[in-house]
Amino acid sequence: MKYLLLMYGAEGQWTDDERRECMVESLGVCDELAARGQFLATSPLQSVTTAATVRVRGGRALVTDGPFAETTEQLGGYFLLDLPDLDAAIAVAARLPPARKGTVEIRPLLALDGLPPRRPYPAGSSEPGVTPFLLLCYHDESAWQAAGPAAHQEAVTEAAAFCRELSDAGRYLNSSPLHPAATATCVRVRDGKRVVTDGPFAETREVLGGFDVFLAESRDAALRVAARQPGARHGTVEVRPLFDLSGLHTSVSIS
Repeated sequence: MKYLLLMYGAEGQWTDDERRECMVESLGVCDELAARGQFLATSPLQSVTTAATVRVRGGRALVTDGPFAETTEQLGGYFLLDLPDLDAAIAVAARLPPARKGTVEIRPLLALDGLPPRRPYPAGSSEPGVTPFLLLCYHDESAWQAAGPAAHQEAVTEAAAFCRELSDAGRYLNSSPLHPAATATCVRVRDGKRVVTDGPFAETREVLGGFDVFLAESRDAALRVAARQPGARHGTVEVRPLFDLSGLHTSVSIS
């Protein structure tokens, strides 16, 4: 089963040295997982101050600076892993340094036909003039339930076509919808003790429903891509640039 592990924490609680040590320790865990064929991707995100939120209403793109949710703990990075089951995902989450100061939310990925093959973006390599960005697609699950399965299937088909278009342009890296928020599990480690709770990190009406990772020439270009993501018409899309790990590690891919 493929799982997305989302790292939430308060940016101000980490010093620069602590943040670097956190990344190095986390990448060490990734090396172990990679040796077992369980590692797929990881990346920290740039500061939450770089986030932008995109909605499309009435054919007009509405862009605001800042993340989707104004919470004390914000998303700082992610891991994409292929693990036997939820218990294995919880065990990995508890080993990651962000769990000791923040929260790790675990979400199972939902298989979707029609997506292009995932394209690794190796740390240490670069493509001139482009930056990797993460799109976080938030939506109201109850609204989709009310709209019915045909409307939902139409949106899913359109999302897959959007990813194929990015792939044809050489900009696609990765994408996946997620199972409903009810399947989320949160892991925290306090005083060496693991605390596991059911449910997503943030209790909001719009919940994370999927993600896309892609390359863009600039922030403005990434926002234009986000405005074309079908999820922007039905919910909210948060845009975050990925962090360059090339100075820390070269053996794992970030997307």
